[in-house]
Amino acid sequence: MNTANIFTFCFFILLSCHALSSSAATVEEETSDFVRPIDRKLLGLPKKEKLSHFKFYWHDIVGGRSPTSVPVVPPPLKLNSTTAFGLVNMIDNPLTLGPTMSSKLVGKAQGFYASASQSEIGLLMAMNFAFIEGKYNGSTLTILGRNPVFNKVREMPVIGGSGFFRFARGYAEARTNWFDLKSGDAVVEYNVYVFHY
Repeated sequence: MNTANIFTFCFFILLSCHALSSSAATVEEETSDFVRPIDRKLLGLPKKEKLSHFKFYWHDIVGGRSPTSVPVVPPPLKLNSTTAFGLVNMIDNPLTLGPTMSSKLVGKAQGFYASASQSEIGLLMAMNFAFIEGKYNGSTLTILGRNPVFNKVREMPVIGGSGFFRFARGYAEARTNWFDLKSGDAVVEYNVYVFHY
C-alpha cells in the first residue's frame, strides 16, 4: 500500500467518523425537541407535595326510578356464571359526607365498573371522583383498579387527577357500609389518601 492510498483510506475513515457524530448530534437535537425539563414554577407547582385524606360515601343505586348505576353491557347469556362476568355498568354515583343520601353531597363518582373475574365477584373500577365542594370544586381524582367486592377492605390506586389534583398519586380504600341483596343497591365508605400539590 503506497502513501497516497494510506492517506485516502485515513481520510475516508475520518469522514465516516464525522458523519456518524453529525447524525448522532442530529438525533440528540430531535430528541431535545421532543422532551425537555421545565421549572415546576411555570406550572404553578410548589416545591412540596401535600398528603391529604378524603373520606366520603359512594352510593351505587341500581334499582328504583332514578338509578345512578345502569348496565350498558349485560353478561353473556351462554355463560352460566354467578359472577356476572362481562357485565359493564356506567355510574354517576353521589358522594356524600355521611352514609345516608340526606348527607351533604360533595361530588359524583363518574365512570364504569365491569365484572372482570370468572371465579369471584371482582370488578374493574374506572372512575373519576368529581368534587363540587369547597376549594376542590371542579377538581377530579381518577381511580383505576381491582375491587373484589366481598373482601372487607379493597385497595385501588389513584392514578391521577385534574385541577388541584394534577400529578396526583395515592390509593383508595373501600369498605362496604350497606348492601341490599334484593335491589343490588350499596353504600361504600371510601378513604382516599393522595399526594398532590
